[in-house]
Amino acid sequence: MSVKPTKAMVLAAGLGLRMRPLTEHKPKPLVEVAGRPLLDHVLDKLAEAAVSEAIVNVHYLPDQIIAHVASRTQPRVIVSDERDCVLGTGGGVVKALPLLGEAPFFHLNSDTMWIDGVRPNLARLAEAFDPKRMDILLLMAPTASSIGYGGCGDYAMLPDGTLRKRRENQVVPFVYAGVAIISPAIFADAPAGEFSLTKIFDRANEAERLFGLRLDGTWMHVGTPDAVALAEEAFLESVA
Repeated sequence: MSVKPTKAMVLAAGLGLRMRPLTEHKPKPLVEVAGRPLLDHVLDKLAEAAVSEAIVNVHYLPDQIIAHVASRTQPRVIVSDERDCVLGTGGGVVKALPLLGEAPFFHLNSDTMWIDGVRPNLARLAEAFDPKRMDILLLMAPTASSIGYGGCGDYAMLPDGTLRKRRENQVVPFVYAGVAIISPAIFADAPAGEFSLTKIFDRANEAERLFGLRLDGTWMHVGTPDAVALAEEAFLESVA
């Protein structure tokens, strides 16, 4: 049985240090690629997937993001304000859980960008998510065809979608694309305060409840100023 999430969590609280100097006076989610802020690219994809509510967390230069999303209606944006605390990627989700409810939700990094293939990847994720077998389903991009990514990958993926975390000194073919469906139940005994979402991924992995779905299309890793131009070029080619 698949699920169709109606809510999403968008992580937008990061400091964007690797994106300097672009982020000295502007938060990374508002850095523009192809004429639109990164955050809008993500929210547009959620609107296409019929997500009605997106919880967006803020910490660095929060007022700019709050003002930017104020008039958004599809999806409606609820701000989770973290300006007075550093919670990390995991703690940010825990703080927002009361807003997210008890059903599985989409989880996206605000700086993730991708070009869909034949079918939208959010719809494919929703169809593939099986709450009986999974706590988390990650969208996985092939490292070889990703734009702006030069790392060693994050996971190897078995034919049934089961993920195997990369060991030190190992190179694996898939990188986490910053898009997932997560069941809130996995945060039941999560630590308080700041922690990384990787801890939750590892917990699901150990329980054999972490799965991956291969991205259909092209993923752009927009982590540095140089990567903005590469992403822009790929994006503009795709809509030409």
